[in-house]
Amino acid sequence: MERTLWGHLPLLLRASTKESIEYILETLWRTRKTGLDSSDRRIIQDILQLQNDSDLDPLLLCLRMLMRRCVYENTSKDDIPKLFPNEVLPELQKLLTLLLQKFQQEWQEELLKDQNIVPRLKAMTWNMGNLDKESSDPVAVINMKLQGDAQLHSRELDVKFQVATDTLDTVLKAMHCIRDQFSTTDETPNGH
Repeated sequence: MERTLWGHLPLLLRASTKESIEYILETLWRTRKTGLDSSDRRIIQDILQLQNDSDLDPLLLCLRMLMRRCVYENTSKDDIPKLFPNEVLPELQKLLTLLLQKFQQEWQEELLKDQNIVPRLKAMTWNMGNLDKESSDPVAVINMKLQGDAQLHSRELDVKFQVATDTLDTVLKAMHCIRDQFSTTDETPNGH
């Protein structure tokens, strides 16, 4: 099915200017969560001089697919031309490559702002600190390796901190509450 979508890209050549195609891409990005409303559809249809609204959807799907690969899969700027099969006209490949390269970083930054990225714990070690000093209470030195799960910036982060006995008690009580909450959630069939 994907290969037949590429045949709709030449409809972009009906646009009178590069800025018109740029506008279409920006509109698709702006409406990535909501979809196009009827006024956006009419504007794009007019830009492309399309008589039939049904020609628009396969083109928009193809463009959204390209944009998604470019932004969500973190395609390098040099690899964007590789997203196109040979059947796409070279001048169209060049134009879309330039536009996708132009917007890629901006769109990825917007995407990161939209995401609430919470890293997951990959590994944890600890040891006792301040054992040699008589004047100071012993503390646990905790080393955690966190893994970011964001598609665009999946990387590891090392975090190191100290915990005194009183703070450790508070943390352990909170962890027990979390464990108990998980237990009650697991026991509740289908959320009833």
